[in-house]
Amino acid sequence: MSIEVRNINKRFGDYVALNNISLKFPDGELTALLGPSGCGKTTLLRIIAGLEQAGSGQVLLDGEDASARHVRERQVGFVFQHYVLFKHMTVFENIAFGLRVKPRNIRPTEQAIREQVTKLLNLVQLDWLADQYPSTLSGGQRQRIALARALAVEPRVLLLDEPFGALDAKVRKELRRWLRRLHDELSVTSIFVTHDQEEALEVADQVVVMNKGNVEQIGAPADVYNRPASPFVYGFLGNVNLFRGRIHEGVMEAGSATFRVPDHAKVQDAAGVGYVRPHDLDVQRYAPGAEGIAVQLRHAHAIGPLAQLELVREDNQELIEAVISRDQFAQQSYTEGDRLLVSPKRLDVFVEQVG
Repeated sequence: MSIEVRNINKRFGDYVALNNISLKFPDGELTALLGPSGCGKTTLLRIIAGLEQAGSGQVLLDGEDASARHVRERQVGFVFQHYVLFKHMTVFENIAFGLRVKPRNIRPTEQAIREQVTKLLNLVQLDWLADQYPSTLSGGQRQRIALARALAVEPRVLLLDEPFGALDAKVRKELRRWLRRLHDELSVTSIFVTHDQEEALEVADQVVVMNKGNVEQIGAPADVYNRPASPFVYGFLGNVNLFRGRIHEGVMEAGSATFRVPDHAKVQDAAGVGYVRPHDLDVQRYAPGAEGIAVQLRHAHAIGPLAQLELVREDNQELIEAVISRDQFAQQSYTEGDRLLVSPKRLDVFVEQVG
């Protein structure tokens, strides 16, 4: 089922939760709504589900306006962050619940319910826990049972609100890979909310980056990460170094450093900010007259395949983070206090907006 929202607005008193949001969620794809707390992503998910009403705008399911439909009529499965399993029911009965409460005329037979629940238990690889109660399960197991319960009613849309937010880092990583494999098998149109950049980039087919009730960027994970459309997206998706300066006819001066910025050749005189990710910095030993920004190595963390360098600019004492291979770090024998030169291999510059 394809999902589309058109011109969705939502306010809570004077607070604008969603500001004229229009999005399309392709049939069969997994989309991540990504952004900081309070950006509107959960509110949008609840409006799509029918758990919240928009102030204005439309929700279309397969091209039909579903804005006035009750949540029961939208054929949506919803998975919450905190499982919401029934403590007094076994795992089997938790999954079967949605089937048992269907109106009598469309309720499956007991045999059909048993077959459906057994199939889902096998799907989430927890068939051996059918007779257990939620209190005996780990957090990861509970979340998989919550997902199986949402899938039991064969929803045409699956919505997940921070599904792994209550779990520790190792379990989160295992479950998001599992969710990706499960989605590839089922191909249910799915939307999940997260504030975890790594989670969204690893799992989703499409990422929607939100900020203060607005959509900042939409695209495939690689496009959003490698070609950020705004300073917010650049700063939100991973670590980044900022170089502030003035731009004039394709050249930006940032302290003692000068950068060519041909995309801004027509800019006469404006403040600008250059964004460079740590792995996009070239690091060499200092040599008089060589091009680059003179820095001093304050601290190095070289565990694993990469070495993370904490550098301080000599001209303004600003901190720079660089990432190089552990082999390069070892070959150069860098030590704290060394004078080095850094230069961007890639620099994306945004002109600062006034007012």
